[in-house]
Amino acid sequence: MTARIGVVTFPGTLDDRDALRAVRLAGGEPVSLWHRDKGLQQVDAVVLPGGFSYGDYLRAGAISRFSPVMETVIAQARAGMPVLGICNGFQVLTESHLLPGAMLRNNHLHFVCRDQKLRVENAETAWTSDYARGQEIEVPLKNMDGRYVADERTLDELEAEGRVAFRYLDMNPNGSLRDIAGITNAEGNVVGLMPHPEHAVEPLVGTGRTDGLPFFTSVLKKLVSA
Repeated sequence: MTARIGVVTFPGTLDDRDALRAVRLAGGEPVSLWHRDKGLQQVDAVVLPGGFSYGDYLRAGAISRFSPVMETVIAQARAGMPVLGICNGFQVLTESHLLPGAMLRNNHLHFVCRDQKLRVENAETAWTSDYARGQEIEVPLKNMDGRYVADERTLDELEAEGRVAFRYLDMNPNGSLRDIAGITNAEGNVVGLMPHPEHAVEPLVGTGRTDGLPFFTSVLKKLVSA
């Protein structure tokens, strides 16, 4: 049976179709989810994709966090369902308190769009098991509010518990503390990151590399083995 992966569309979402395509290329069944519907159509995992939901008014992700679909996503994530937040989706995860910390305006106050090198720090989550710890990958990055921040105690806990999932290499594009590009919750089923793996899943588009595809093959293998 093919695993069903839902991708939520909020007003202002830009990368939902890319995420749906990535799921399909990985071998899963992509399912479109609308933010006003509480039901998840019996999906096995959820992706919160990138974009500028609600125009990033108030704070990025702050309004989307109260969309009806998020009530169900939050409950299911706490019950163990794999959830991936990419860029704006990462912002929604922090606003929902499924992941600690917050996302602030880039320290240089400019939108950044570039291919970004990352180091895999945790290859044991539902979304990263097809990577190796220490592996270096390159995926596109595009954000305005991409600076990850948290208090020192939280940062120390993330480091000590191995919950920093990805770290920026070569340069820090937005001023994120400790070069953090992505984190996971303690259980490893919820992962958020600012760069866009869904734009690096086939040779003919994006970076011309497939470094982002293991996100989606990882969760499919996790669901099959569960």
